Amino acid sequence: MKPIRVQASPSYYACELHAYDRLEGILLEGKVERALLIHGTKSLEAAQSFLSSFTQVKVQFELYHGECSANEIARMKHIGDREKVNVVIGLGGGKVMDLAKSVANELNIPVVLLPTLASQCAAWTPLSVIYTDSGDYVKYTPFVKNPWVVLVEPTIIARSPIAYLRAGIGDTLAKWYEAKALTKGLSHMRVPVLLSMQTANLCKQLLLQESEQALAALSQKDVTDSLISIIETNIMAGGLVGGLGDDYGRIAAAHSIHNALTQFEETHHFLHGEKVAYGILVQLALEQEWEELERLLPFYKQIGLPLSLEHLGLESSEEVLKAIADKALLPSESIHFMNESFTPNEVVNGMKSVETYIKK
Repeated sequence: MKPIRVQASPSYYACELHAYDRLEGILLEGKVERALLIHGTKSLEAAQSFLSSFTQVKVQFELYHGECSANEIARMKHIGDREKVNVVIGLGGGKVMDLAKSVANELNIPVVLLPTLASQCAAWTPLSVIYTDSGDYVKYTPFVKNPWVVLVEPTIIARSPIAYLRAGIGDTLAKWYEAKALTKGLSHMRVPVLLSMQTANLCKQLLLQESEQALAALSQKDVTDSLISIIETNIMAGGLVGGLGDDYGRIAAAHSIHNALTQFEETHHFLHGEKVAYGILVQLALEQEWEELERLLPFYKQIGLPLSLEHLGLESSEEVLKAIADKALLPSESIHFMNESFTPNEVVNGMKSVETYIKK
């Protein structure tokens, strides 16, 4: 078994009503004097009333340009250098989280993350997904330092668009299927990997049990036990899978299919977790896990996750299927972390099998 780097959690985490009230006190406790707060337009609007006035820490608010790209990282780093900040704060969705982590890494200072969506585990993990300025996937960048502080205000997430929580459910559901694929064939699992697998299985159980109630609560803008359970599953438990298991708890074929889908402009308005959810079905087809695939279909239909390329705005033509397969099998892709090796034809046939199964 190869070496494991365990980076389980942020130093400080809270998910509760009025969690942001602690922010300036934590910054002062950490000897912070100047902060760069990176945000989106909608995220600042959603969080503004929950952010207490900063009276003792100077905070520079900066609107990001929509992507976690090399150019945007460099732009924000320049602002951080100019303002002589000693912490970066990210307020928003996954791309803001990843941008804040990347900028903090470039500046070699801590990062505080305030997720306003529960659409993935970006607020928890010590890595960023880098895209081009136009939104095409480029690479994953891991960091040696975990986020310093993560604060979740559930009322903000309860008022967020339902599509983001649904996408988070799709992305977090992949934790179990990808971790299972990555550990397949191991004769011995070390304790961190066992913990990672147990957490991934817990993610699956909670998502299948609580998602429908959580989405119903969010549609009513109501903070319920089910909603908090799914928020913490998507952000915390999902992040723990990779934090504990390292490469055995990260990504496999489902995320390679996601990455391949980003080459099509038609998919750009679909969320990360929606494309990953489709990738789970393709991965199960590649593994010939037909019974599991059939078990998932009612859940997908129940909560509205995409079941086919058509649901993602694409035709299932030979040209499209081949383009997805070719990009999913690039040497840098996570599909190669699995024990099995796949050919382009097998990936194409896997997608065709999914199309067949959903029409049964």
